[in-house]
Amino acid sequence: MSTNAWANAREMYARDNCAQQMGIEIQEMGEGFARLTMTITTAMLNGHQTCHGGQLFTLADTAFAYACNSQGLAAVASGCSIDFVRPGKAGDTLTAIAQVRTQGRQTGVYDIEIINQDEKTIALFRGRSHRIGTTLSGAKL
Repeated sequence: MSTNAWANAREMYARDNCAQQMGIEIQEMGEGFARLTMTITTAMLNGHQTCHGGQLFTLADTAFAYACNSQGLAAVASGCSIDFVRPGKAGDTLTAIAQVRTQGRQTGVYDIEIINQDEKTIALFRGRSHRIGTTLSGAKL
């Protein structure tokens, strides 16, 4: 198990086909913290020509995953909620900032804010994590 947040993020990203396909990039990592970016493409737009909520959810959920796995202990979501504050548009560069609020032995709570390039809030997400008893590489604890 590595407690190096960047090493853990690189290990996860190498297997994270979804994040790679969506163009999500890791900008900053720390213990219980992740900052990821994604540029909205036309393929991510809904019928209103704004970013589909599912795309926003995926960006927030991905930042949540990297933050709650940053200590090298495998964790999954046990629940989450999202509030969509304003729309994202094609060409916008979004940043998801994930921060731990509390992390116990097995469960944690993380807040994620998605902002655009003008630093306007696009969405607010809260995730609850559960550690599954292994390291990121699958070794039993």
